[in-house]
Amino acid sequence: MPRTVTVRIWRSGPSGQTGRWQTYSLPLRQERATVLDLLFTLQAEQDPTIAFRCACRVGMCGTCGMRINGREGLACRTYVHTVGESITLEPMAHLPVVRDLVVDMAPFFERYRRILPYLVPAPDQIAPVVMRQDDPRREAIDAHRECIACGLCLSACRMVGMAPDFLGPAALNRAYVLVADPRDTQRPQRLTRIAHEGGLWRCHTMLDCTAVCPKGLAPTDAIQRLRRKVVAYRLKSLLTLGRG
Repeated sequence: MPRTVTVRIWRSGPSGQTGRWQTYSLPLRQERATVLDLLFTLQAEQDPTIAFRCACRVGMCGTCGMRINGREGLACRTYVHTVGESITLEPMAHLPVVRDLVVDMAPFFERYRRILPYLVPAPDQIAPVVMRQDDPRREAIDAHRECIACGLCLSACRMVGMAPDFLGPAALNRAYVLVADPRDTQRPQRLTRIAHEGGLWRCHTMLDCTAVCPKGLAPTDAIQRLRRKVVAYRLKSLLTLGRG
């Protein structure tokens, strides 16, 4: 006889302004069922109005991010046996709720836009510049390149809750990838965009972002590296000014 799983879901109207908890019970038919599997079963068999978002179902697209028993995670990569048979699901924090478990990601990507999130090569660069995989500069970047922009780190970041203008872990991690890329020509401009009270210096290194990243990235480490680069850049600027 299959075990019964209790799922408590935050339900809200289209505006996301009002909400309530709703509890469901359903049998666990697969030993390795994921939270996303449970949501599909609930939607098909008990309540077709439950709203949630997903796409790839293999942890690559990041669209099924939510809070699962109080901790950020991807529903498609969270197995029921790892969280227990009493499961509470909430939308991600620090983002407007569209409906139920669906949030508006616009504020997340707005933070990306603020750091100039794309590589800018030299104007006379025509052919793509290739960095070999064993190039030390490539190795420094690789550990931070695999962000899938799921938003879990932003949701988990306590500083975003206290300072809504904070750029947040994902945007700063992306900034580090570009600042450390020797092919990019916008390092001074990018450092200016991140080295302020709403950027680098707002992080208090609480490691919440690193703890929940589904790709195993360490945005906190990227932020520390960026700080060193900012300090080095400013010292170099001062020395250059002194020579003039």
